[in-house]
Amino acid sequence: AMSESGGGGGGAAAGGGGHRPVRVWCDGCYDMVHYGHSNQLRQARAMGDYLIVGVHTDEEIAKHKGPPVFTQEERYKMVQAIKWVDEIAPGAPYVTTLETLDKYSCDFCVHGDDITLTIDGKDTYEEVKTAGRYRECKRTQGVSTTDLVGRMLLMTKAHHSNIDEDLDYRKHTDNFGKGPKGHSPWTGVSQFLQTSQKIIQFASGKEPEPGDTIIYVAGAFDLFHVGHVDFLEKVHQLAEKPYIIAGLHFDQEVNRYKGKNYPIMNIHERTLSVLACRYVSEVVIGAPYAVTADLLDHFRVTLVCHGMTEVVPDKDGSDPYEEPKQRGIFQLVDSGSNLTTDLIVQRIIKNRLEFEARNQKKEAKELAVLEAMRRLEEEKH
Repeated sequence: AMSESGGGGGGAAAGGGGHRPVRVWCDGCYDMVHYGHSNQLRQARAMGDYLIVGVHTDEEIAKHKGPPVFTQEERYKMVQAIKWVDEIAPGAPYVTTLETLDKYSCDFCVHGDDITLTIDGKDTYEEVKTAGRYRECKRTQGVSTTDLVGRMLLMTKAHHSNIDEDLDYRKHTDNFGKGPKGHSPWTGVSQFLQTSQKIIQFASGKEPEPGDTIIYVAGAFDLFHVGHVDFLEKVHQLAEKPYIIAGLHFDQEVNRYKGKNYPIMNIHERTLSVLACRYVSEVVIGAPYAVTADLLDHFRVTLVCHGMTEVVPDKDGSDPYEEPKQRGIFQLVDSGSNLTTDLIVQRIIKNRLEFEARNQKKEAKELAVLEAMRRLEEEKH
């Protein structure tokens, strides 16, 4: 699967003429991996021949910014599933140093064009910048963890809108993700605009070869997460030469069977998220809910798989998998993971509200100290 990293296989060959391959370093928490992170890793991989991604431990993240939503094992698996990543470095230190770059024989590190500061207000990347071993990549417009969490909190807000005793809770959701100017997550956040160019950058562009087993899976794949990765990895293991096509349902369809304000990510965002996964070869953007004979014939599908989640009947009450079942090509696949988008939304909201409360306490403490100092000053005069 490593050869899918999109640089002609990377490795020594990519350097050509006996040059040493260029090794690139990226690091982060990768707590809620979204297509913005994938795009950063894609750009980083394109700057060299081999990409190593350092992922911080739970302990290290907790020390610097509070406990992550996903465990380190989940986060390692998630990053490893992104097709531009050649290798992960578990337990990477929080601040990128020359020592780390040397340890992994990396030529330089790549970071987005937003600054990260240490606790004492220094640029985290100062050391590597000074040494000329720092490169920058463009941030992806229209998505950030803050933005996604804001969308999830809108969902709870709707659920709590008529409950008075939850005012405290609602206050949190309203404050969430406001920038320095008190904006909500969407004012001033440019929207994600899909272009064919972005899809091309993410797509493998590989057509199925003779001897490939063409496997079709369908779903919302909303907030593409480690539960999806577990499922796709299991499906990928079903064949010697798997070619996995993922059918993504349009937003309206997802809303019909998921309700609330699902999907959290629109069809364009979900397309990129799924294309970034190394186990997926092709995506059908807006697949029909019922897996039809037309679809199976068109893609010459050998096998249709579904996970252990409930299959909601089609609008007319029929089973969307009726056709593949009749053909005897339907298979249930147990990913061994019980993570659903619902559970993840709950996890994230819980984590964020605790994070919020913690920050507000910290702020209150700091203000109290300042106030006390001001009083002391006044008493002196």
